[in-house]
Amino acid sequence: MFWFCWIVFLVGASAFHQQSLIPIRLQETSISYSIDISENTQRDVSQLINWASNCGIQVSDCYTLQSDDGGYDVYATTNQDLPANSPIVCIPNNIILTGSKAREELGGDGAENVLQLLDHNTFYLFLKILKEWELGEQSMYYTWLNSLPRYYSNGSSMTDFCFGCLPPYAAELALAEKKRMEQFVQSLHQVSVLSPETKSNTDLAKWAFNVVFTRIMMIPNGDYCIAPLADMFNHGGDVTDVSISYDEENNLYAHSTRNIQAGSPLRMCYDDPTNPSRLLAKYGFLDESSPATFCKYVISNPTEEVYTLGYPSSMVFYQDGSISDSVWDILLYEELTKVSSDDQQTFYQACMSGDEATKQSYHNQYFAQTLATLKQHVDFIVNELDELSLGLETQMAQGEDAVRHPRLPLIMSHNEFVSNTFERVQTNIDNMLSS
Repeated sequence: MFWFCWIVFLVGASAFHQQSLIPIRLQETSISYSIDISENTQRDVSQLINWASNCGIQVSDCYTLQSDDGGYDVYATTNQDLPANSPIVCIPNNIILTGSKAREELGGDGAENVLQLLDHNTFYLFLKILKEWELGEQSMYYTWLNSLPRYYSNGSSMTDFCFGCLPPYAAELALAEKKRMEQFVQSLHQVSVLSPETKSNTDLAKWAFNVVFTRIMMIPNGDYCIAPLADMFNHGGDVTDVSISYDEENNLYAHSTRNIQAGSPLRMCYDDPTNPSRLLAKYGFLDESSPATFCKYVISNPTEEVYTLGYPSSMVFYQDGSISDSVWDILLYEELTKVSSDDQQTFYQACMSGDEATKQSYHNQYFAQTLATLKQHVDFIVNELDELSLGLETQMAQGEDAVRHPRLPLIMSHNEFVSNTFERVQTNIDNMLSS
């Protein structure tokens, strides 16, 4: 049965661009603000798959949508056993929203004046979402827009109070998202393609920003896109079930990467699975399956050599308390700036050439210094997290902040996750010092 569906799917996928598809936009009439974007509004996904099929999106029979919390968090699952390399969805290019297409449609309206400081393609996607929202039911994308989340817990949605509840590194990432969102919102006053009512609606702009930055993917030509239905795949961390590919016309294909049991979620990797703080700041969720977490060691003005050594992506602490080699290498490289630039370069070249003997000799010689630096850093983070935990528990017990700041439980879970990892690392370091 599934084999037959697969054949039909592949034939349709190879020929979908020849079909007579629904145009990107229906005839424009008066503005109809019919999509409620208030945070307590439930998503309507009831018609999404039918809408997608009517738009020319090829949808396998296995693809279904599921929610475990009454419809606020919705994700794609398979309703049948799915063999590896099975097609899941095929989305034609003319249904996919891209920055370049949005720029072609909405450019030349004064927006170019604000784009020197903004990313062109993502800003135009932001404008596109707002423009389609203005069209209401007249928008080709009405059903899809109405299926999207209204409530977000990422950095751009956090309050100043939330930032104060995060450890320094996570707070910095979250605040960067907030500042970028504010820059996008402030830039709307120079845009002429939107109505004055839309441009002055800050809550709407925040929602559109979150739609873009929690759902965009990069396509091979370097453009950013949002692909309806493919945006319903959840984050899977190290375990991914779906691969995304594009043909020469930038039509999107999603296939299973392994055998998947019926009822299982269909997952892809959003971002670095070893940096749950970044996932929280950008997407607003905690990935408790992360095998490791960034060690939170921040270097001011890092050199190209530091990046080559693995900063920051490879500087991780693992869940069992072990420490990645890149942490030791980069700490020693930084330590050698105080000793000798010649020694620093010799060590760096040993790392690059795979000269393990020379590399290890430097580690042995300066182990006490690097260990002391690492202990100081870990002790500081653990102390910060302990203080934050005590303060948050007190405020949550009082009840007021739980209502005023609904993202606090997620922030507390993030802090606890990071704290548990760092405490194991702390124990590991203490054992090194006592041995």
